[in-house]
Amino acid sequence: MAALSHFVRSRFAFAKSTQRLRLFYSFSDSEQHNPSPPPCAAVENPSLPPLQHSPEADSLSQVLIRHHNPFHHMESALQLHGISLSPPLVHQTLLRLNHHSKIALAFFKYTQSHHPSSSSLLDTAAYNIIIDILCKVRQFDVAWQLIVQMDNQESESKPDFTTFFVLIRRLISAGLSRTAVRAFYDVGIFLGNEVFESGFSFCFCYLLDTLCKYGFVKVAVEVFNKEKYRLEADTKLYTVLIYGWCKVGRTEMGRKFLGEMLERGIEPNVVTYNVLLNGICRRASLHPDGSFERRGLEPDVTSYSILLHVYSRAHKPQLCLDKFLMMKEKGIWPSVAMYTSVIKCLCSCGRMDDAEELLNEMVHNGVSPTAETYNCFFKEYRGRKDVEGAMQLYRRMKEEDSLLSPNMHTYNILLRMFMQLGKMGLAWEIWDDINASGLGPDLDAYTMLVHGLCEKRKWRQACEFFMEMIEKGFLPQKITFETLYRGLIQADMLRTWRRLKKKLEEESITFGSEFKEYHLKPYKR
Repeated sequence: MAALSHFVRSRFAFAKSTQRLRLFYSFSDSEQHNPSPPPCAAVENPSLPPLQHSPEADSLSQVLIRHHNPFHHMESALQLHGISLSPPLVHQTLLRLNHHSKIALAFFKYTQSHHPSSSSLLDTAAYNIIIDILCKVRQFDVAWQLIVQMDNQESESKPDFTTFFVLIRRLISAGLSRTAVRAFYDVGIFLGNEVFESGFSFCFCYLLDTLCKYGFVKVAVEVFNKEKYRLEADTKLYTVLIYGWCKVGRTEMGRKFLGEMLERGIEPNVVTYNVLLNGICRRASLHPDGSFERRGLEPDVTSYSILLHVYSRAHKPQLCLDKFLMMKEKGIWPSVAMYTSVIKCLCSCGRMDDAEELLNEMVHNGVSPTAETYNCFFKEYRGRKDVEGAMQLYRRMKEEDSLLSPNMHTYNILLRMFMQLGKMGLAWEIWDDINASGLGPDLDAYTMLVHGLCEKRKWRQACEFFMEMIEKGFLPQKITFETLYRGLIQADMLRTWRRLKKKLEEESITFGSEFKEYHLKPYKR
């Protein structure tokens, strides 16, 4: 444990100081911890502006969050007088309001209506950020309204490919795959048919890739069959579809599409085989056949990463270490994902000393651990109910000289652990740190807190945080509604439930009247 704490405190010379502020905005974020390669890796992913260091944006976002009145949103906006806004400041403030959709929209509206130069302040990137925030809470009607607003002839901020990639990705993640396909074909209406046709292959690959990543491979195949004679199918498109079939456990269909590739004279590459290897290992066998060797291809670092990830999930620590050693003997340099997979396996099997030793080797070889690497240790501490070990590591991560900061996943692991063990003092400490960090709380954190308070029969606090999450723009899960309702009824607190229900209805009406020009849906189940 002492060695592990030392690494967290150390400031690695080779690591960039911006890692503390890193926010991953990949449009494949549901797969970011999966070593399986993204099939569309050759296509540059569209991205929103990255989170950057900005004391002004930190201060402004905190003013908005802490002084926000959900029933009188302009009270927060009035705090903005005297602040000189600029496009970068607007971007960074919106990014910090990522988990506060209503406050973000209030700030966006304020900038739009109270600043003469709002057209220059609210550029395309600002619109893309607010559209992403609103789509995350399924306010798709408002997103379309903003896109139409951008398309207005008087507007200087025009929609671009990223605007629609944001919309399409969020629609698919919400299960609205058919609506996403229709949105894809609407791109030409807004960007112009010539622009759409010139980037059709790029957009089409992104659409199929996103559908497959979220498990809608049948829809992807349907769209592919409709358009495959319009464009020249290549290795990339087939790899995306093979990935989709493997993701839903249909490796036989993945092999079928591989055969179709070969019949059409399209040569698979190492990414294709890595995708198929990942599907076979996850669903069928820990020891796949030598498809690489038969095609004359050499397994690369991703191939070994897939195997190590699978061995880790199967809790086979010795297989992990043997394959890891074999890879190094072949001269393949381990990546951070590979180290994390092996460390995860060792931790889950109780071999903490071996995991710390591997972490030592990782740092010695110049590979900088990530928060996910340390989350492997936190998960094992949670399994062991080792509160002292978890808090010791956590406090080391919080120290000023530590390069690594906890991420939202770290906070949620610890929050769940302390709620389950009844350590409410530590749970509240984590909750305060979440708010101070600016990373959250997110929907998962609120859900865990409300459910934990219900289990402890702390109904008043549960109702307060239930309302707070709705006021911030989060739509609670159905089970959260049912748990709170059932608990209040069983506790003979029907009057409290009625007051809560009345407040919800008032909030819904107010939310509608606050933004009359936007087609916002009320937060109801």
